[in-house]
Amino acid sequence: MGKTLVLAEKPSVGREIARVLGCRQGGNGFLSGANYIVTWALGHLVELEDPEHYGKQYQQWSMDTLPMLPPKMELKVIPQTAKQYSVVKKCLHDPQVDSLVIATDAGREGELVARWILEKAGFHKPIRRLWISSQTDKAIRNGFAHLRDGKEYWNLYQSAQARAEADWLVGLNVTRALTCKFNAQLSAGRVQTPTLALLVRREEEIRKFVPRDYWQLRADAGRFFVTWQDEKGQTGIFDKEKAEKLLALVKGKTATVQEVKRTKKSTPPPMLYDLTELQRDANRLYQMSPKQTLNVMQSLYERYKALTYPRTDSRYLTADIVPTLAERVQAVARGEYAPIAREVLREKRPICKACINDAKVSDHHAIIPTEEPADLEAMNNEEKRIYWLVVRRFLACFFPNYEYESLKAVLACEGQRFTAAGRAELNLGWKRAEQLRDEEEQEEQSLPPLEKGQTFSLKNFQLKACKTQPPARYTEATLLSAMENPSAYVSDKEMKGYLGGGLGTPATRADIIEKLFSSFYMEKRGNSLVPTSKGTQLISLVPKDLREPLLTAKWEQRLEAISKGKDTRKQFIREIRGYASHLVEDVKNSEAQYQHDNLTNEICPECGKRLLSVKGKHGKMLVCQDRECGYRRTVSRETNARCPNCHKKMELFGEGENKIFVCRCGYREKESHFAQRKKETKGGASKQDVRRYLANQNKQESAGQSAFAAALQAALNQDKK
Repeated sequence: MGKTLVLAEKPSVGREIARVLGCRQGGNGFLSGANYIVTWALGHLVELEDPEHYGKQYQQWSMDTLPMLPPKMELKVIPQTAKQYSVVKKCLHDPQVDSLVIATDAGREGELVARWILEKAGFHKPIRRLWISSQTDKAIRNGFAHLRDGKEYWNLYQSAQARAEADWLVGLNVTRALTCKFNAQLSAGRVQTPTLALLVRREEEIRKFVPRDYWQLRADAGRFFVTWQDEKGQTGIFDKEKAEKLLALVKGKTATVQEVKRTKKSTPPPMLYDLTELQRDANRLYQMSPKQTLNVMQSLYERYKALTYPRTDSRYLTADIVPTLAERVQAVARGEYAPIAREVLREKRPICKACINDAKVSDHHAIIPTEEPADLEAMNNEEKRIYWLVVRRFLACFFPNYEYESLKAVLACEGQRFTAAGRAELNLGWKRAEQLRDEEEQEEQSLPPLEKGQTFSLKNFQLKACKTQPPARYTEATLLSAMENPSAYVSDKEMKGYLGGGLGTPATRADIIEKLFSSFYMEKRGNSLVPTSKGTQLISLVPKDLREPLLTAKWEQRLEAISKGKDTRKQFIREIRGYASHLVEDVKNSEAQYQHDNLTNEICPECGKRLLSVKGKHGKMLVCQDRECGYRRTVSRETNARCPNCHKKMELFGEGENKIFVCRCGYREKESHFAQRKKETKGGASKQDVRRYLANQNKQESAGQSAFAAALQAALNQDKK
């Protein structure tokens, strides 16, 4: 009897599967046992060929060679991981191996990782599929006990391949067209570009916004505050003279209660986390970027086995998960949440019925804890934060609604209407576990018992001057929300309804945001995201179709149809080839101009042209304007090091031994002196700040490469994820 080969997506997952299957014999890139051989990819080992593969004419970027439309899209082994590909290929063709289990991530992209390897290696033996949502021993054993026929996932693979080929055809053609036409490092893609367009559109709304002055009239009624309100329920007074007359009219007068309205209200527990909602909360509460949160989640899923599969777009569970919930609650009954968890177990509380919906779970259910207790002592601070976020949300769903009485009183004073609102909590319910308050949630005052006809003397009047505010700039959290639901920018009703999936997928949105930073299309000001001049100009240069979320909606509709066998990859790609040609023609015929408005007087040491000043996510850089040159130099980096004078974060300038911290207050200190001073002092988290900072700098410096190589690689990988 032959052996079964198991192909995992990452070494860490492969080793865990091997341990559960009893594969203990070590190999170079694989582990072997009596019945199984387990090997692994390193993410993608195979990708679509570069344009240069299809002809020497594509080695130089030229408008004359566009559009690039290879008759057949071919695959290549990624050079950086070719060694592991050789190991996997050897395992696939091992005479002992008579079948394969695909154990890559259970989703569209995971299917692509495995199938491209199999296609490139020429593998034709029987295939089965492991489809699991957590990496615990129990889940792995159960998954292997219920393996599925690989043929069931052929259409999913066709859908994934169609997505990759379409992104290549559109992304690379438009990127080359824009770059050649305007001689600047410009790129475009069906997800990146409409996401950037959201930022540019918001910035335009802010720029055009004209603020208006208004006033609010408030008074102290003794045990509570009241606010003037007009007959339409508006509290803003846009005429200062009118506001002052109202103040003079009621000042020092008595108000009489005319109406008291008590309404009992009930708020159900929040839904369980999907990846996007978790990234939003992590950014809002802890200022973690979406990419950081995803990386932490991958660690909690793969290394600690504490949480279920992170790359999910569902906030529901399937009915078959319900019998496992008690064991999961037991696993999180630790620390400050132990009493809450034990109460759930003791009273045998069921999870909220709204959390269970088989129809709303496609590939993976919501993110919840696994049955294995987490190794909290081994976790770093960020891992603990994300873990407890998920635990709190999970436990909250076992508690009843939050109940309160909403109170609203209407008072009259000299014929003018004043109102007071408050609430009285009746039952904390799920808030006992989930106490995170929304930024937007307003604290409400407590009102005393009020009855109609009561009178109150109004004192301490306040006429507050206000201005209408423009729309808020996006943060990473609110941009994720806009990417998840961009339907406001789609007029087609049918497509608007289909945009439930939004721009990109939960797994790729973090990478898209990072790409907008690394391409210098947007920058951070505080916690706000602002498009750069380059990003704003790009949106005016790209074909209109690529700016709109509708393109993604149409693609996702077709890709889902392919995954269900209702459409074909061949037909879809035929249409995409024509579409790519149309987009290139649009760029060719454009009469627009691109201007570098961030030129400096610094000269590029490699080509002699003036350098551009750009602000990356982590600091300021000088970049050559000529894409063929690609020179770049870091000017300063933002750090977490605090100034000893004003305690604000400092910037780090210079390289090597000449690195120096500089604060906006004027304080300056060499990095070596800073590190020595912090080493000699105790207290605070300063040592941790230095360690974290130095680790980040080493990581950034070790990952350095030429700008042209980075730009070219970014173009070739445009929107592959």
